[in-house]
Amino acid sequence: MSDKGISRRTFARGTATAAALVVSRHVLGKGATAPSDKLDVACIGCGGMGANDVRSVESENIVALCDVDETRAADTFKRLSRVQKFKDYRRMLDAMDKQIDAVTVSTPDHTHFPAAMKAIGMGKHAFVQKPLAHTIAEARQLTLAARQAKVATQMGIQGNSFEGLRLLREWLADGVIGPVREVHAWTNKPVWPQGIGRPADKPPVPKTLDWNLWLGTAPLRPYHPAYLPFVWRGWWDFGSCSLGDMGCHVLNHPFAALQLGYPTSVEAYPTRLTEETGPLASIIYYDFPARGDLPPVKLTWYDGGIMPPRPRELEHWRRMGDNEGCIFVGDKGTIICGCYCRSPRLIPEARMKAYKRPPKTLPRSIGHYKEWLAACKGGPAAGANFDHAGPLAEIVQLGNVALRTSALQKQNGRTVRLLWDGPNMKCTNIPEANRFVQSEVRKF
Repeated sequence: MSDKGISRRTFARGTATAAALVVSRHVLGKGATAPSDKLDVACIGCGGMGANDVRSVESENIVALCDVDETRAADTFKRLSRVQKFKDYRRMLDAMDKQIDAVTVSTPDHTHFPAAMKAIGMGKHAFVQKPLAHTIAEARQLTLAARQAKVATQMGIQGNSFEGLRLLREWLADGVIGPVREVHAWTNKPVWPQGIGRPADKPPVPKTLDWNLWLGTAPLRPYHPAYLPFVWRGWWDFGSCSLGDMGCHVLNHPFAALQLGYPTSVEAYPTRLTEETGPLASIIYYDFPARGDLPPVKLTWYDGGIMPPRPRELEHWRRMGDNEGCIFVGDKGTIICGCYCRSPRLIPEARMKAYKRPPKTLPRSIGHYKEWLAACKGGPAAGANFDHAGPLAEIVQLGNVALRTSALQKQNGRTVRLLWDGPNMKCTNIPEANRFVQSEVRKF
C-alpha cells in the first residue's frame, strides 16, 4: 500500500483477483457483509468503558469516533489519530451514513436510547453497554426497533458469554439442586456518592467538554463535576444507580438459567433515598410466576453492603462469594455464583467434588464482542441480543421504579408492593409508579 493509502472499498472494487477470492458486501447488496469482510464501525463514547469497547472491535475497520469530552476520550483519539472525530453522534451518523455498518454505544445510561435508536433506525448494527436503556419504556422500544430493522445487537454483559453461565444452566437442567424457588443476588455498589442532593455552586464548564451534548435528552441543569465522569451512575437523571450498574450482570444468571420472564410484583426498601440520587443501600424483592414446569421464584436483590443470609451448607471458614454474587436455593441443594457467573459451585465443597457433571450440551461462546461481530456478518444472533437483553433490562429498571415509588408511598403510609403487568409495562395498583416507566425528553 502506498503512503497515500488505498481504502478497502477501492481495493475490493478494483482488484478482480481479490473479488474472486472474497465476496464483498457490494456484491451481496446494500447492508450485507460477507464473513470474510470487515465491518465499518463507529464508536459513540470513547473514554472509560468506551475505550475498552473500541479496542474490542478493532479487528474491524474503525471509521469514526464520537465523544463529547475531549479529555476523557484523549487516549483513544490519540491512538486512532487518523480516524474521523465527532462530538455529536447525530452529525456523525448523518454525515457518514453510507460509510457506517455498525455502532458501539458506551455513554452514560441516559444517552443509550437516543444514540442507539437513531443508529438502529438507520439500519446500523448496535452494541450497547448495560443497562441498555435508562427506562423500561426505552428498553422495550429498542428491543422492538432492533427486531423490526433486523440488525444484529448485543448488550455489554460480558458474563453472558462466559463458561460459568453455561455450566450453571447445564447443572440446573441436570437437577442437581432440584427445582429452584429462591434466589439471592447482591453487589457492594455504590462506590460513588448517593443519597445526596444537587450541588449549589456553579463552576465553569471545562473547555474540552460540550455540556449541552453531554446532557443530551436529560433535563437542563448547570455543569458540576459531581455529575461526571463515572459518578453520573448515582444520579437519577443520568444513571441507574447500583441496581442499574450491576443488575444486568448479576441478575442475568437467574434470568437466563431459570427463564424468569416478567415478575408479577416488586417491593423496594431503600435507605436515605433522595429525588436526585439513589439510596445508600437497598433490598428489593421480586416475585416471578411459574413458567411451565418451573415453580414460582422469589428473587431478592441486596446492595450497598447488605448481604443475604449465609447458607447453612457453606463452611464457616469460606467466604460467601465476591463483591457481586448470586445464590440459587433449590429443593435439593444450593449453588453459589461469583461475579459475572464465574465458577459456580455447589455447597458444601464436598458435594461439589463428588458431583458427576453432566455432558456439555450448550454451545460455547466465541467471545462477547466476537459474537456480535459475527452476527453483524450474517452469523447466529449474539447471546445477549436485545430480544434477551431488553426484557432483562426492563426487570432491572423495574427495581428502580420500585425504589423511586417507595419514597412516595412511605410518606403517605401506603403499601410499597407494586403489582406489575409486564407485557403492558404498567403498575396496576399504584398509579404514581408509572411516571417512572419513561423519562422526560429534552430537545437539544
